Amino acid sequence: MRDWAHTAVSDLITHIDEINRLNVFPVADSDTGANMLFTMRSALAEANAGAGAGASAGAGSEAGSGCVARVAAAMSAGALNGARGNSGVILSQILRGIADVTATAAAGSGGELSEIDVTVFGAALRRGVELVITSMGGEEIAGTIVSVLRAAAGAAEECASGGEGLARAITAAGDAAVVALEKTPEQLDVLADAGAVDAGGRGLLVLLDALCSTVTGHAPARAVYELSPRALPASGVLAAGADRPAPQFEVMYLLGGCDAAASDALRDRLGEIGESVAITAAPSTTQDGYSVHVHTDDAGAAIEAGLVAGRLSRIVVSALTSGTTRLPAGGWTRERAVLAVVDGDAAAELFAGEGACVLQRGPDASDPSTDISAHQLVRALVDTGAAQVMVLPNGYVAAEELVAGCTAAIGWGIDVVPIPTGSMVQGLAALAVHEPAGPAVNDGYTMARAAGAARHGSVRIATESALTWAGRCSPGDGLGISGDEVLIVAADAAGAAIGLLDLLLASGGDLVTVLVGADVDGGADVTAVEDILEEHVHDNHPGTELLIYHTGHRGDALLIGVE
Repeated sequence: MRDWAHTAVSDLITHIDEINRLNVFPVADSDTGANMLFTMRSALAEANAGAGAGASAGAGSEAGSGCVARVAAAMSAGALNGARGNSGVILSQILRGIADVTATAAAGSGGELSEIDVTVFGAALRRGVELVITSMGGEEIAGTIVSVLRAAAGAAEECASGGEGLARAITAAGDAAVVALEKTPEQLDVLADAGAVDAGGRGLLVLLDALCSTVTGHAPARAVYELSPRALPASGVLAAGADRPAPQFEVMYLLGGCDAAASDALRDRLGEIGESVAITAAPSTTQDGYSVHVHTDDAGAAIEAGLVAGRLSRIVVSALTSGTTRLPAGGWTRERAVLAVVDGDAAAELFAGEGACVLQRGPDASDPSTDISAHQLVRALVDTGAAQVMVLPNGYVAAEELVAGCTAAIGWGIDVVPIPTGSMVQGLAALAVHEPAGPAVNDGYTMARAAGAARHGSVRIATESALTWAGRCSPGDGLGISGDEVLIVAADAAGAAIGLLDLLLASGGDLVTVLVGADVDGGADVTAVEDILEEHVHDNHPGTELLIYHTGHRGDALLIGVE
C-alpha cells in the first residue's frame, strides 16, 4: 500500500501538466492534477508517519503491525485532512473506500489483514463509487471521474467472480478505465466542446496504472491526452463557461461537532451560494466530522454557514482564476524547509542533522557525476511538505534541470528559492545561517551571502597523465582544484589538500571545513591524511578552526571550504 502511494505521487508529478491542461470541468482552473498530487502526497505522508511510529514503538504496536487496513485508514485520514480542490475531495473518498472495505475484511479475519485479494479490491473500488456520489449530494454526473471509477470497479468485480487473481483484476480495471475515459467527451458537453477527456478520470487512470506497476512490475503504456486545438480560443486558454463567469473562490474546511441533519442543511445552504459542493464524512476509525468543499463568489457566507453547522478548522480560501498557473496556498505541513542535494549516506545524515530535508544521489549510479533530474527535484520539493523551500543544489543539479524543476514547483504553488551553492561545503555554510522564522526574502539573501562568502575547492586523484595549469600530472597524483581549474599537483591527496588550503586561506579565514569522500588517495590511511591536515592548520594558520566530516561522497577525495 505504501509503495503504491509512493509510486502514485511520483507518477502524478510526471503527468501533472497533462492532467492540468485537461481541466475544463467543473471550473477550468488548471489544477486537477496538482490537487490530486497534493492530496495523494498527504495520504502518503500519513502512512509513512504511521510506519515510523510503528518502527519506534516495536513490531507489536498497532502502527507497526503491518495490517493493510491500518495503512489504508492512515492514507484515508491523510487524504481527508490534506484534500485540495474538488478532485482532492473525490480522491479522499476513493481512498476511504479502500479503508472501509479493508477494515471490514480485517474484522472478519480476527482484526488483522495482511493483504488485499481480488474480492477486497473490487469491493473497495465499488465502495469508492458510492462514497464519491454521496459526497456530491447523491447526484452522479456522467462523463466524470465517477464514470471511470465505476467502469474500473465493474471490471475488478468481474475478475473476482471469475476466479482470477489480483494482478489480472488490477490490469483489467486499468483497461476498463481507459475505455470509460475515452467515452467521457460523449457524455459531457463541456468536454466535447473542449475536445478533452475528463481530467479527474485521467488522474484516476494514473493511480490505477501506478497500482499495476507496483503489483505486477509492469507500467502500462498510455496515450497522452490533449485538448483539441480547434477548441482553444485565440488566447490559448479555455473559458470556464460562456454563459456565466466562474466563481471567484474555492472554500474548504474541516467541520466538527456536526450531525447528519446539520450536514444536510449545510449542503443545501452551500448549494444556494455556490457550486461543486462536496461534503464528506471522516472515517469513523480515524476521527469524527466532515470535510467541506465549495466554489462560490461569497467565501464569507460559506464559512458562516459552516459555523452554524459546527466547529471549523483548517479553513482554506483560494482564488479561482481560469487558466491559472499558480495554485492556491494550503495543504502544507509546515511553512518553510531547506532541501539539500547531497552525495553519500553520511552526508545525508550530516545535513539532516542540521535540519535540512535531503535529496540524495542514487547509490547505484555508475557515474559519480550524474546529476539530479528536474523530475527528481520536483518530487523532493513536494515531499518536503513546505509552502516555501530553500534549495541547496550543492553542485549536483545541472543549471537547466534546476531551473526546470524549480519553475515547475513554483507553478504548482510552492515558493522555491534556489541558493547558489556549488559544493556541499557551501551548502553547510548556507544552512548554518538559515532562519526559518524570518521573512523568506531575508532568509534567502542571508543564505546566499553565506554560501558566496565560503571559498571552496576539492581534491581529486588523477586517473591519467595530463597537462594542467599547475603542470603535468600522472595517475595517482593529488590534484587541488578551485574554480574548475587544477591549481595544485602533488604526490598524494594530503599534499594537494595542504597546497589548496594555503591558497584558500591566503586572504584569511576563521573556519575550514573538510568533507572526506569514499576513497581518499586510492584507499590510503584516512586517519593519516586527517592528522597531516590538522597539524598543518595548527602550525601554519593559528586561530583557524578545522572541522572534518566523513561524508562518503563519490568523485572528489576531499571537499574543502573556508569561511
